[in-house]
Amino acid sequence: MRRSFIVGGAVLGLALGLASTATAQVTLGADAAFNSAYVWRGLSLTNNFVIQPDLYLSFPISSTALTVGGWANIEPSKYDEVPDDISEGGGLAGPDLTEFDWWAELGIPVGKVTLTPGATGYIYPNDAGLTEDNNTIEVYGKLSADVFLNPKLNIYYDVDKIKGAYIEAAVSHDIPLTPALPLTIGALAGFSAGQEVNDNDPNELANFNESGLTHLDFSLALPFSAGPVSIAPQFHFLVNNDEFVKITKTTSGPTGVNQEDTKIWFGATVSWSHDFGGSEEASE
Repeated sequence: MRRSFIVGGAVLGLALGLASTATAQVTLGADAAFNSAYVWRGLSLTNNFVIQPDLYLSFPISSTALTVGGWANIEPSKYDEVPDDISEGGGLAGPDLTEFDWWAELGIPVGKVTLTPGATGYIYPNDAGLTEDNNTIEVYGKLSADVFLNPKLNIYYDVDKIKGAYIEAAVSHDIPLTPALPLTIGALAGFSAGQEVNDNDPNELANFNESGLTHLDFSLALPFSAGPVSIAPQFHFLVNNDEFVKITKTTSGPTGVNQEDTKIWFGATVSWSHDFGGSEEASE
């Protein structure tokens, strides 16, 4: 599940502000992100435009909710500058489904705090780039608080190929441009805690070069409602710290890669959901 941290929160906040509360409902939802590139945890996984659909189903269990879903990364076009450009599928075909993730999580509200344990499976059906050798499974725990600056802490642990943790800490704040149009300003810091290169075995898979701060992500989102859907344009400015995060392209030069201290990506996420069953209650 690779939905944007800040955009996801903004869309959820917009939905809660526009709709009345409901109980004991099953929810079917779908997202589609249209992004200038695929940047995952600061890492550039593509240089070109991507489409990222997500389909999920949420079931109420007492005061909690179990949500299961599937997410995909689609690269619409073949790359012209193979192998210089970065592509999950090697840029050899288009359109190309280069990643599929199954995911499941449990939302547990505790006062103003929500705890979210879950798991994700990463599947790469590619002959080049990221292949089945990179398939892996991750478990995670998320903590979010409905207080000032909406602090969030996510901890992900790869239990299969990487066997290490990645941590995200984020805050966000809504500025109401109009009653139905909030501007969400966000800041996120990523940290590697075991997903870095193993000095004793450099051939072991790793997501990052070193432990510690990987990157900072400063973002803007402008979610709004358009009939039955929510649309959230977003803009991200990253300050890169880890050497792997700094990679933006491969080159034929002496280092084999092009590295930058900053990077930008942008896009928009379209979201829809529908509730089945349950009883409606008036919002307070």
